[in-house]
Amino acid sequence: MTNTFSFDTKPFDNAQIDSLFFAPARAFAALSVDYTEKLVNAQLEATKAYTDLNLAQLRRLTEVKDAEGLKSYVEGQQDVAKQLSERLKGDAEKVVALQQQFVQESQKLTEGNVKQAQESVQQAQESAEKATASATSKSGKEASAKSGK
Repeated sequence: MTNTFSFDTKPFDNAQIDSLFFAPARAFAALSVDYTEKLVNAQLEATKAYTDLNLAQLRRLTEVKDAEGLKSYVEGQQDVAKQLSERLKGDAEKVVALQQQFVQESQKLTEGNVKQAQESVQQAQESAEKATASATSKSGKEASAKSGK
């Protein structure tokens, strides 16, 4: 049985492959993991805050013993709604800021990778031009040497 995926890696420059493909992929993966961690932590904090607020309200409700207590509880719901809307606004702003930061850092990575790829292409072009010029002059010298005999 032959392995159809085996190929000779000797002609490849590992440093060049790493700098062109693997390093940018690792950098973007690290950025994505960091963003995901920050987003999950923000969501956990928000979930805990909302849960604590709701549990506190349920405890207050279980302490209602008469009409006056119910009235006080219902009036308190306006403050709770205000707190909740302010918290939601703050959490939404935090998520938007995280997303903007992720986009900016992704753009920086992409721009750096494009610049690096362009430089690599230019270097490869220059090397190819030098090799072509060298081969052309060498073949010209060989032709001159043969005709001179």
